[in-house]
Amino acid sequence: MRSINAQIICSILLSCQYVQCTLSPHSKSKSKQRESKFLRGPQDNDVFTLDLVSVEPLAKDILIHHESYYKDTALRRFNGTVLGYVTPWNSHGYDVAKIFAKKFDIISPVWLQIVKHGDDYAIAGDHDIDAGWLNDLRRKGKVQQNQRLRTVKVFPRIIFDHFTDRDIKLLLSDAKERTSLNEMLIRVCKQHGFDGLVLEVWSQLAGRIDDKILYTLVLQMAKELQKKQIRLILVIPPQRKGMPNLFGEKHMDRLYKYIYAFSLMTYDYSTVQRPGANAPLYWVRSAVEHIVPDGCPEMEVKRAKILLGLNMYGNDYTPDGGGPITYGPYLELVRHVKKQLTHDERDMENFFEIRTETGRHIVFYPTLYSINERIQLAQQLGVGISIWELGQGLNYFYDLF
Repeated sequence: MRSINAQIICSILLSCQYVQCTLSPHSKSKSKQRESKFLRGPQDNDVFTLDLVSVEPLAKDILIHHESYYKDTALRRFNGTVLGYVTPWNSHGYDVAKIFAKKFDIISPVWLQIVKHGDDYAIAGDHDIDAGWLNDLRRKGKVQQNQRLRTVKVFPRIIFDHFTDRDIKLLLSDAKERTSLNEMLIRVCKQHGFDGLVLEVWSQLAGRIDDKILYTLVLQMAKELQKKQIRLILVIPPQRKGMPNLFGEKHMDRLYKYIYAFSLMTYDYSTVQRPGANAPLYWVRSAVEHIVPDGCPEMEVKRAKILLGLNMYGNDYTPDGGGPITYGPYLELVRHVKKQLTHDERDMENFFEIRTETGRHIVFYPTLYSINERIQLAQQLGVGISIWELGQGLNYFYDLF
């Protein structure tokens, strides 16, 4: 095991040479033999029984087991709230949400945008609403809990789209405008049977306007929705070193009594300009403690409302920069790894370095071990989890939840 930092990654990538290679007929035959051993769908044993949650997993184990999962998809290991995001551009996420519906408390489809039509507020993106899928999800998400029937809740994510500075100023300064907006949101939720909304606005406006005005917008929305039994989850940014404090302890203290939960975006720590782990474990911990410090008043109540962001995607760093990577391209690259993935013991993530016909790659992507470490951290801190996004990861990851 070893630790890797951005300088090392950059030096490796800048000094690398491109190589050309092709698959011979013999290697293609071997590839088909390997594929025949792949496991798919429900299995009798979970990843713990199979001893797959390894600090330095074997690449071949990932390739063999990644499409399988434990047959009892109602079994839950994590007792906090679990939210999963799904997007219309990743259809596999819709399937994952249904297969593992009993493991989730909330599913948040990324469907809706608030827009202005003249002076009126309207919803865009409602063409993505899939009533058949919603019915299937709710049916598969029913579970008996404490002598009561519980089912997965649906909270679509919603953002403000194509709002001008004038639109924002009017909304923030006029209570009637906000009431008009909230009435429109209530109608949409009632029409489609949504249990709540996930609002992404804090990162857009925090730092640009006074906190008091932003409080007013969010609190009025939360209170008016609450009157109609519609809950509000607020997306919030994590604290980053050297960056403005957009959401901290004072904001949590002001909002937590009225907001159903807070979706904390603890991912994208590293970038192409600063390569490395996607969500170092020490940083994830500090992001929670920054908002709700140890021993603060109502600590347990506040932390239970935090949904710790958990990425199901990774990053592929190349001499040209690279970018995010999901399961398909990841599996193509991991085939080139001969033995084990490396463990970054400082950041508690796995990565590997390979050279292919496209050049050099350094790939950080979640593993059973790295995800399990973050689930254990969430358990220890007393927070929930929000997964971005379903369908980007490997099926056997859900044995962990």
